[in-house]
Amino acid sequence: MSSFRKALKSRQRNHHERSQPGFRKHLGLLEKKKDYKLRADDYHKKENTLAALRKKALDKNPDEFYYKMMSSKLQDGVHVSKKNEKVVVTDEQKKVMRTQDIKYVEMKRVAEAKKIERMKGELHLLDAESKQKNKHTFFVDSKVKVESFDLANHLDTAPELVDRVFNRPTLKTLETKSIQGTVEPRSMMKLAKQRNHQYKILTQRIDREKKLFVISQKIQTRKDLQDKNNKVKVKKETSKSAAIYKFDTKRKR
Repeated sequence: MSSFRKALKSRQRNHHERSQPGFRKHLGLLEKKKDYKLRADDYHKKENTLAALRKKALDKNPDEFYYKMMSSKLQDGVHVSKKNEKVVVTDEQKKVMRTQDIKYVEMKRVAEAKKIERMKGELHLLDAESKQKNKHTFFVDSKVKVESFDLANHLDTAPELVDRVFNRPTLKTLETKSIQGTVEPRSMMKLAKQRNHQYKILTQRIDREKKLFVISQKIQTRKDLQDKNNKVKVKKETSKSAAIYKFDTKRKR
């Protein structure tokens, strides 16, 4: 019986939906049933969404109020928050202020300050890119001397060392003493790269010390506000500084 069914199945022809006739090709592809099904489902989905929105609008209470109405406004059909863009307390500050005590924050700040002073002493505040930021003015007697002024001759050093802010020996020193340290260009570039890295670390530590100082100030301000003395706010709190209050003087007994 199974072989008879297979024989019948082999004789059956697969049904194919007809394609677009040649004289109607300018109208595009002929829509098949699966295309119509997708289009119909999308149409009904949008229709149901519009019906649900109409029902929601009809059932809305005109006297309804919620607190977010006070801090938002309607702009081009979209609700936008009316809060200021300035962040008073950052997420990092909130986290530290909730979990740590002022003594711990102050201890970390002092440790950072000591590391900063030690790094400044090691780097001697040298310019990382060997570019002079400060100006050094030389005075001469006449315009003729200005035109013939030679900076290397005036500083008594080699012309190759004029642009240096540090380690600029005189010609006499170069003649009498041997140059200590590396003089190869590759080694000099390596030392300059290491120096730039140290300056980058120093900058990060300075920023961290400033953030810890602001956090300790904000924690101390919140502790001071727990007193029952009358106070007036002088300056609002920002992300870079704590609020400033003026307290009434109270005589201690």
